[in-house]
Amino acid sequence: MSFLLRHIVRYAAQKLASDPRAREKAAKAARAIVGEARQIARGEDRARAAGRALRRAMNKLQGDR
Repeated sequence: MSFLLRHIVRYAAQKLASDPRAREKAAKAARAIVGEARQIARGEDRARAAGRALRRAMNKLQGDR
C-alpha cells in the first residue's frame, strides 16, 4: 500500500513542478490549510474547531457552500 501512495505522491509532485497553474493552485490550497490550522490552534476547544473545519471542507467539496 505504501508503494502505491508513494507513487501517487511522486506523480503529483512531478505534475506540480512542471505546471505553473498547478503550482499556483497548490500554493493557494496550502495557504488555506495553514489558515485553518491557525484557526484551530487559536481556538479554546480545538476538537470542536477541527470538526467545524472538516465540515466546511466537506460542504465545499459537495458544493453546498
